[in-house]
Amino acid sequence: MRNPQRDPLGSPKTDTGVSRESGNERRCVLSGQSSARDDLVRLALSPEDEDGVCHILPDALAKAPGRGAWIGVSRDELVAAMASGQLRGALSRAFKTGKLAIPDDLPAQTQAALEKAFLQRLGLEMRSGALILGSDRIAQDARMGKVAALYHAADASEDGCKKLDQAWRVGSDAEGTGEQGMRLPLDREALSVALGRDNVVHLALADTRSAQRIAIPLGRLQTFLGAASAAGTSEEAGGETATGLSA
Repeated sequence: MRNPQRDPLGSPKTDTGVSRESGNERRCVLSGQSSARDDLVRLALSPEDEDGVCHILPDALAKAPGRGAWIGVSRDELVAAMASGQLRGALSRAFKTGKLAIPDDLPAQTQAALEKAFLQRLGLEMRSGALILGSDRIAQDARMGKVAALYHAADASEDGCKKLDQAWRVGSDAEGTGEQGMRLPLDREALSVALGRDNVVHLALADTRSAQRIAIPLGRLQTFLGAASAAGTSEEAGGETATGLSA
């Protein structure tokens, strides 16, 4: 089985370009471009406080109640939009109010929320039995064609990655293609802490549906980190290495 075909921004699509998960699109308030909601990050608007001010907070799971606005830009682009006043203007128009409190650390808050959403999804896949851990087990299952998607921590060694990549190609009948697992934008420490396991360096998923569920939070995180090109198919991801976990 292969890593499921995915759009560069990270969600399964139909032929019309609309996400199968949501069935609709949203428009980025900064770029003006429309994409499937699974590709964008939602910013939620809190209820008014005692001074009549509403606070902007990242909504990584896109499930918070109330009004929201959507962005599909990288962290650096968000920082620039905040510095220029573009974000405040766009949100004021979207929410039809100028009484907005945008935290100075919104980019850091957004990245942390996206990382948490991705790691929580990994945890759910582990509890369901779909997540495969341990280099030896991954290699064995990969050679038997039982791996749908393969991932490596940001700080995984090249030798370790190459060995598992080769096993995956063998099991996928993809020898000679250069197909590789995907570098995650998180290091082994972050993965180990989140999953409650020691030294999590390599991960694999046993079925395509699990890989598709992971693809949504991972794609959002990679896009925000400016690594959207690393979130495509394994062939597209072959030469990409995402950034490590921020301090």
